[in-house]
Amino acid sequence: MPFAGVNVAAVVIAAAAGWITGAVWYAVLAKPWMAALGKTAEQFNQEQTAFKGRPRSVLFILAFVAELIMAWVLAGLLGHLGPGQVTWRNGLISAAFVWGGFVATTMVVNNAFAGRKSALFVIDAGHWLAVLAVMGATIGWLGVN
Repeated sequence: MPFAGVNVAAVVIAAAAGWITGAVWYAVLAKPWMAALGKTAEQFNQEQTAFKGRPRSVLFILAFVAELIMAWVLAGLLGHLGPGQVTWRNGLISAAFVWGGFVATTMVVNNAFAGRKSALFVIDAGHWLAVLAVMGATIGWLGVN
């Protein structure tokens, strides 16, 4: 189902795949991630529960909406490669460029100024690289229009 040259189904599937990738990533790396944050599981859960009085599910919905936007933009970028160039390989390459040029660079700056541990950067940046790679490959495989 195309909309403005973008395959909406591919975007939704890519966003869901990216969201699941993030869930698995942080499930596997939960302990080192919390250690890099300098928090215990109890502190983390208390802060998440206290998210402006909203249920924790709001955070997961927010994450999914962000992933939908990310997948939509990535699909738009892939569409600009031209006819016959939207492939899973080019999706991976484009995802790597987006990650290296925008995600990793902004994270380096933010983490440096915030004085965060490098382990936190590695875990979080690795997450976004994995998410973008999954999204890029999915969109490239399913096409943009």
